[in-house]
Amino acid sequence: MAEQKRVLVIGSNGRIGQKVTNKLSEKGYQVLAGSRHTDNLDRDNITYVYVDLLDSVDKLVKNMQAVDIVLFVAGSGGKDLMKIDLDGAVKTMEAAETAHVKRFIMLSTIYSLDREKVASSSIRNYMTAKFYADNWLMKNTQLDYTILQPGALTKESSTGKVTLNDGQASDNSLGNVADVLVSIVANYNTIGKVITMHDGETDIESAVKNS
Repeated sequence: MAEQKRVLVIGSNGRIGQKVTNKLSEKGYQVLAGSRHTDNLDRDNITYVYVDLLDSVDKLVKNMQAVDIVLFVAGSGGKDLMKIDLDGAVKTMEAAETAHVKRFIMLSTIYSLDREKVASSSIRNYMTAKFYADNWLMKNTQLDYTILQPGALTKESSTGKVTLNDGQASDNSLGNVADVLVSIVANYNTIGKVITMHDGETDIESAVKNS
């Protein structure tokens, strides 16, 4: 049951993080909203907790007690890729394992595991950070991972319909990405999978269940 699960959202103050936090709360999850901005008042089943990805693994572990799922949607916006997008992600994985959290859901980007596309990308530094973070999750942890790889993010209204796993780089509304992440939380068939996505024609719940 959703209400029995505690989800720590790392990067809850971001564009997607805010949407994911609210949507998980609406579905009955106990949400720990982790970011450096904790001036929000706790509400419903959302508790705001201070998380700084520049902190040590030991400090990150403290917010993972009794957590069932870590959902990593943080990013530096290109300002501190090595310390946040790469090392911050890896430290979060290490903290999750130390705290005996099994499930780890990573928001990444399309082609993050394709070395040739990473090397030729116009945002190569960002893609490189994602390449190594995603590979670390897959190859250097025992976490039950799911990696979501959307293409370009847009502010278009969410449609509730997507296409998964066709490997194409196309636009994604922020709302659709958030809804897919929330659906991944509920669907354990996604464990051990890398899922590409873009706005499409299939209902999100059906798409994720059949991913």
